[in-house]
Amino acid sequence: MRIEEIDKNLKVETSIRKDDIVWLSPKEEPISLHGLCETELDMPYHRLPESVAKASNSGVAGLMWHTAGGRIRFATNSPYIAIKAVMNECWTMPHITKAGQSGFDLYGYTGGKSVYVGTFMPSPGVTKGYESCIDVKPEMNTYTINMPLYDGVTELYIGLAKDAEIQAAAPYAYEKPVLYYGSSITQGGCASRPGNAYQGFIERQLDTDYINLGFSGSARAEEAMCEYLASLEASVFVCDYDHNAPSLEHLKNTHYPLYKTYRAANPTTPIVFVSKPDFRGDEDAIARRATIYETYRIAKENGDDNVYFIDGELLFAGEFRDSCTVDGCHPNDLGFFRMGMVIGAVVGKILAK
Repeated sequence: MRIEEIDKNLKVETSIRKDDIVWLSPKEEPISLHGLCETELDMPYHRLPESVAKASNSGVAGLMWHTAGGRIRFATNSPYIAIKAVMNECWTMPHITKAGQSGFDLYGYTGGKSVYVGTFMPSPGVTKGYESCIDVKPEMNTYTINMPLYDGVTELYIGLAKDAEIQAAAPYAYEKPVLYYGSSITQGGCASRPGNAYQGFIERQLDTDYINLGFSGSARAEEAMCEYLASLEASVFVCDYDHNAPSLEHLKNTHYPLYKTYRAANPTTPIVFVSKPDFRGDEDAIARRATIYETYRIAKENGDDNVYFIDGELLFAGEFRDSCTVDGCHPNDLGFFRMGMVIGAVVGKILAK
């Protein structure tokens, strides 16, 4: 359809100098929203129900509003794509870029593959949101906009040329999402921009949808969270919360029960257990890895052939291992790329079945 045929009651004040710009809501067709909780669309963008977040812990209750893994998809021949974002607070952490924390990035398709186009870059002093525009080729293409990893978005508008066509995006090859649960690393800290979190590499490599339920310092596998994870329909469940279990005892007390809760509700969904990537070989790290492996071993021993184990020590393996993080813990783009290749290889083999 032509954009001018869409209801133009949406009035958005803007400083973007495009005389023919029309603003659209990502929550309305033919635009599609991915990776976020879509059951409560009257609320600001969020990743899980507020009741589940509050029943988990205060960290999850705050981080549920961060839009890590959120994506907007559509096809258009507009010569430009703009965004206007109203945000809660564009604060700044020392070990992540402003683009990764608060930015949106844009991917299109070239040669049948999803390829980076550009970043809707927040200005240094931005606090409550911003607007940005990227010029693109005026030919029909499917686009994906990745939302910020570490900021909340209360309102978002997509700006396109009035005379352009807009269509629904081509569906993912694997529409049932891969589900990720874990720590700040899972959430995306500290990728330079949203599309470079490891799930983004896997998404583009395999053309698969996904849900990112990574919560910095707050993934502790509480009963409410386990039950919510089990309620989600997924093609694969990647379980990676080693870092956030506050103690070895906590990990031992929650890891196998999480598996049991998830497996009871999802008898055949493949589960991938992952230990932390910044493995240092100390006694605690070795014991934590053994605990995660024990869940895998018992499941296999009991006849579950849909479980997999990834040794986190292998995620940064190879030359320049010491260059894979920004602070000895959180991956940079090199670290996330290596994580994406290792975890993606396992997820790819599962999906190929």
